[in-house]
Amino acid sequence: MLPDTLEQRIKACTACHAGKERSDAFFPRIAGKPAGYLYNQLLNFRDGRRQYPLMTYMVEHLPDAYLREIAAYFSQQHPPAAPARPSAAAAAVLERGRSLVTLGDPAKKVPACIACHGEQLSGLAPAIPGLLGLPRDYINAQFGAWKNQVRQAHTPDCMAEVASRLSDADIAAVSSWLGTQVAPPGARPATTITRPLPLKCGGVPE
Repeated sequence: MLPDTLEQRIKACTACHAGKERSDAFFPRIAGKPAGYLYNQLLNFRDGRRQYPLMTYMVEHLPDAYLREIAAYFSQQHPPAAPARPSAAAAAVLERGRSLVTLGDPAKKVPACIACHGEQLSGLAPAIPGLLGLPRDYINAQFGAWKNQVRQAHTPDCMAEVASRLSDADIAAVSSWLGTQVAPPGARPATTITRPLPLKCGGVPE
């Protein structure tokens, strides 16, 4: 008889979000993400705001309390960071990506990614995810889902707003630069806000 433990019950999760968490375009790294963010995403899959049939099938009948338990478990896992991925993007593209991530683009009313996701891009507890360790193709796919309204969140949907202001070239630049970055050892989501968030987001508690 299999043990009735959370580790045993979430093997369906780790079958795709593997222990080493070397994420790809379909299965991102979820270890170490803030529990509130992970819980919100499980709700979004369950309630139809995010579209991925396998995820919907996995969570469509699970109660809120169990989703919170799953989210809390993965938030406490911290496997080593994946190695840096080289990029074939031109130097000018990578510099545009770095600039958007660290400075934003005031002319387009696009805030810097670090303004919400943290100076180290490791996220902000309880509900803003880190961005390091995600591959270029996954980031591109998520921006495309926001622009096409396939991925949604509780209103106001701040990421859909940001995505609508970015060109395809901007998105490629951001994803190319982020895809080459590696989380520093011991990086964890920040627990305090050092300055007001530039956008209101429905998934972030007031």
